[in-house]
Amino acid sequence: SKQGWSIFRRNLCIIYNETLHMQQALQNKQNRTARSSAASARTAEGAQSVSILLGKMLPKDLNSRTFYLREQRPAAADYVKAHLPEALRQQLQAYEREKKDSQLSYASILEQRILTVDRDMVERFSASHEEAGTTCLVALLSDRELTVANVGDSRGVLCDKDGNAVALSHDHKPYQLKERKRIKRAGGFISFNGSWRVQGILAMSRSLGDYPLKNLNVVIPDPDILTFDLDKLQPEFMILASDGLWDAFSNEEAVRFVRERLDEPHFGAKSIVLQSFYRGCPDNITVMVVKFRRSSCAAER
Repeated sequence: SKQGWSIFRRNLCIIYNETLHMQQALQNKQNRTARSSAASARTAEGAQSVSILLGKMLPKDLNSRTFYLREQRPAAADYVKAHLPEALRQQLQAYEREKKDSQLSYASILEQRILTVDRDMVERFSASHEEAGTTCLVALLSDRELTVANVGDSRGVLCDKDGNAVALSHDHKPYQLKERKRIKRAGGFISFNGSWRVQGILAMSRSLGDYPLKNLNVVIPDPDILTFDLDKLQPEFMILASDGLWDAFSNEEAVRFVRERLDEPHFGAKSIVLQSFYRGCPDNITVMVVKFRRSSCAAER
């Protein structure tokens, strides 16, 4: 039968931004105030495997899986959670039915949906003067390919069969040459206030929402989209996480840390969040660990 890639559904772990007070974990850290952070750890089973973050699972007859990570800035993140998954589901369903005659691709669908959600959110939030914004990281798994779309500074990293860390996305930071030039062309500036910030405000150069900066065109919603051949990479797992994790761990360190705990992905994900706080990260953290396996595509359907 035709072979492809799938996930260990019973081992899919999602740690996401609820409220966890870290005072006890950090009680030995002097002069440091613990902040609320991730983590409710759940082991998802069966068709519920991504519904915790997606809201609704893609239909069983659609041979793809979508993983969606949002950073916790409530108004914007909740808006994206409420609108992006359903829009993706509908367009992916239509694409699967008409794939042979379609000019679209998984990458173009992801781009269209992300830009549409941002446009609608900016319009709504500007009317209510809601200045919230959010990052967005989406990974779409279909047979032998993994397509990853990123807006902002959340990051995806994959571990291949040899234990190497493979970056699945590029952070959008104001200090990067490409982003800095774009911001300057738009008439904006970056300045240092604890970190490099657009207009002295936002520590990322792309986001969803953040309408005042969108109106100036100095912050944009355009995703970077990368596609990966899983047959070549032979992946073991991937980590999708917000910037708080990457402030404390390099890609290689995170892969090594989780790989040592891969028999229990939920334990590895929760442990790496706690370890980030032990290392002094004050930010809230969202982590998803997804374990891959070889599978029969026919069986997955």
